[in-house]
Amino acid sequence: MCKAALLSHDRAVTGPRLDSTRGTPHRHAPLVALLIGTVLLLGGCKGKGEAAAPQAKQVQVLVLKAEAVALDTELAGRTVASEESEVRPQVSGVLLKRLFTEGDTVKAGQPLFQIEPTLYQASANEAQANLATSQAALVTAKLQAERYQQLGKQQMISQQDVDDAVATYRQAAAQSEASRAALDTARTNLRFATVTAPITGRIGRAAVTPGALVTASQTDAIAKIQQLDPMNVDITQSSNQFLALRRAIANGGVQASAAQVKLKLSDGSDYPVAGTLEFADIDVDETTGSITLRAQFPNPDGLLLPGMYVRALVGQGIRQQALLVPQTAVDRTPRGNAQAWVVGSDNVVHLREFTTLRAVGNRWLVADGLKAGDQIVIGGSQGLSDGAKVTVTSAPAAAAATTKQG
Repeated sequence: MCKAALLSHDRAVTGPRLDSTRGTPHRHAPLVALLIGTVLLLGGCKGKGEAAAPQAKQVQVLVLKAEAVALDTELAGRTVASEESEVRPQVSGVLLKRLFTEGDTVKAGQPLFQIEPTLYQASANEAQANLATSQAALVTAKLQAERYQQLGKQQMISQQDVDDAVATYRQAAAQSEASRAALDTARTNLRFATVTAPITGRIGRAAVTPGALVTASQTDAIAKIQQLDPMNVDITQSSNQFLALRRAIANGGVQASAAQVKLKLSDGSDYPVAGTLEFADIDVDETTGSITLRAQFPNPDGLLLPGMYVRALVGQGIRQQALLVPQTAVDRTPRGNAQAWVVGSDNVVHLREFTTLRAVGNRWLVADGLKAGDQIVIGGSQGLSDGAKVTVTSAPAAAAATTKQG
């Protein structure tokens, strides 16, 4: 094209030379014009050639490295008191007074309520008297049996009289034991007239007030005591996730760990103290297909209360030789498969699909499709095309550190 332009230009500027005597231009003017036009055309052709040459796009890459990754799962849970006791009366009677402050911490054995004790005190006194009577009768029967045995040996009384005296003594001994048992029962009922705390913990509101009639057979509790330090958290996990973890451990891909459990409260804040996983239930819930895990947390400030909804981050092992890809470098196909730009050793970029297992912080845990040493594009991917030539720069330290958060 440039050659044709030159020829056309040459024809345009070349023409009959005019005589200078007639006031026409100088005979060298066409030559000068030709030289100037040629220079301009050549400059234009040179510019077009440079624009047509493709330039390699510059991208930032992160080289995948295998690492050990601690796996944890965020699961829903509810707080449960480590110990709980519903206080119910052991005997019937009219409630005289409440002996505690609602909401306070009470100790095991501390008096909580006082039931009218008069009748139970009278019963204890009567049982004490009956015991004294039976013991006196026992002494008499014992002495008589001993005398009759001596007389029987001397054949001064019949053997029947001896046997009757011994039997009377044994009956008196049994009656004495029965009276003692009745006294123990009466004293126990008298002691139950003072309702005490069965465990140490924080007591809630009283369900009854002085003057109310309470019975030994009632189903409603008159107070509830809960031990809040430590606090248990019941967590539910899918049985499929539990089985997958067991298989990974068996295959050697994941090492079991005793990682601590962390909590997120219902308002999104982090609970400041870590807990420990106590056990996993041996039964699977038939309706939900889930397994209950129990974790225990120190609760010295009483921040956790029973029944609170929480999110628990439960450590479930360590995966060796794991590959993690930043989520910002991953796109999804219309089918939902993960894909990322990968730069080969020849600096040619390709869009590669791979599979992921789960999110770990702000990165994806790779299951298949990528390997250690692959260069993943994490910057400058706009406008890339498969098979394009690129120039590679390593990700800045700050960007690399960001990809490792979580």
